[in-house]
Amino acid sequence: MGFNCGIVGLPNVGKSTLFNALTATAAAEAANFPFCTIEPNTGRVAVPDQRLDTIAAIGKSANIVPTQLEFVDIAGLVRGASKGEGLGNQFLANIREVDAIIHVLRCFEDENVTHVEGGIDPVRDAETVETELMLADLDSMEKRVTPLTKKARGNDKDASALLVLVERVLVELRDGKPARTLDVSDDDKKAFQGLQLLSAKPVLYVCNVEEDAAATGNDFSAKVATMAADQGAGSVNISAKIEEEVAALDDEADKAEFLEALGLEETGLARVIRAGYELLHLITFFTVGPKEARAWTVRRHSMAPQAAGVIHTDFEKGFIKAETIAYDDFVGNDGEQGAKDAGKMRQEGKTYVVQDGDIMLFRFNV
Repeated sequence: MGFNCGIVGLPNVGKSTLFNALTATAAAEAANFPFCTIEPNTGRVAVPDQRLDTIAAIGKSANIVPTQLEFVDIAGLVRGASKGEGLGNQFLANIREVDAIIHVLRCFEDENVTHVEGGIDPVRDAETVETELMLADLDSMEKRVTPLTKKARGNDKDASALLVLVERVLVELRDGKPARTLDVSDDDKKAFQGLQLLSAKPVLYVCNVEEDAAATGNDFSAKVATMAADQGAGSVNISAKIEEEVAALDDEADKAEFLEALGLEETGLARVIRAGYELLHLITFFTVGPKEARAWTVRRHSMAPQAAGVIHTDFEKGFIKAETIAYDDFVGNDGEQGAKDAGKMRQEGKTYVVQDGDIMLFRFNV
């Protein structure tokens, strides 16, 4: 299980350039005019994790299989998209399908690259996109009120409960707040997710800065960071041009040398992934053996049977137990046998909550 992030933003902010760099493909045509991306392009990338290389070396694994992160490059949005302007309807349909939003904001000056709003103001641009998502949600929720009210009058308890939730969402939206700010109880979470609200999706702001500001950011990205902090969202500084150049290098040593010369310790991809994991509350567990060492992704607070189900549905159905070793114990005791001898391998049952970095072996019976 990986996770799915839609790259969105106004036209000409660097979305497609970033997509190409992150996926190291030329699947999305990067051009200096609006709507050069019409159909959503999808690319999968390996999630870099040094821990996987370490356990593979200890386990003498023949193959290394990282977990995957999926990016979807979505057509640029313009003001009025919620009413069908530009490619609005298509944009909204595409974004409805993703788990989280990677919102690219232009934070660089370049007279050779036009801006659809006529000037550089990333906070304004963020608000433009957010407003269109909220307006689309507002329209969607208002259309639900009448049919739900009729059902509620007919003593439909489910409709009555959903109507209360929809009305709470409408209050939030009419107050100019995205749906994700609504405090939703555990009992209502499934129904809330079923509403498919665009403004409920978690957001990571990616500030596309000039190359010289990739390590430190600039005044534009500082304003975005403040805005993100106020919203409880995340922000990452990245130079799409640098990422494009790094992606073109085949040798890892050359990549490291190139990044070091720019004052960077890692690629923007690594920062986006780490922020994305935090955004979606994801963790990684591992399986290791002579054939392969493999990373798997689950939601934080997942229990052992759910983790087993990520590997195969039969593992979850017939789950018996999970033989579990913490990453530090696996490394500190030179692998599975050493950890077992040191009493660091645990037998965990159905209620065990998987921890980030766990090395797991599932026992099941189908």
